[in-house]
Amino acid sequence: MPLISVTRLRLRSIVFLLPFALRASRINRQAVTTPGCQGARTRKTRGLAFWTLTVWDDEKSMRSFVAGAPHREVMPKLSNWCDEAAVAHWTQDSGAMPEWDAATKRLLESGRLLRVAHPSDAHMKKQINVT
Repeated sequence: MPLISVTRLRLRSIVFLLPFALRASRINRQAVTTPGCQGARTRKTRGLAFWTLTVWDDEKSMRSFVAGAPHREVMPKLSNWCDEAAVAHWTQDSGAMPEWDAATKRLLESGRLLRVAHPSDAHMKKQINVT
């Protein structure tokens, strides 16, 4: 069964936008060329919030992507760059890319917060902010 992953990251300052954007572009290329990736989408929402939505053959292929460069190299930086970070994973019967509304709902229902060094008020209250 295909594995779906949705991630929402919010940069805490515009200062981090250029380094984030450069690395995000490289990571997107990494994702779509990783064996087992069935599709990848990104979007920007209000403020400095950025989302990824990926479909994988299975958890093993997603874990291979996460462990590879450049994804592996940027993960430690995100703790300092972001004041909000959340991720959710689920399986579904088909490899169809979910709509953003469905992915947002999943993030709210079953997402988990990632550790950030400078959390927003919402993050400190253990709330996933999707605005």
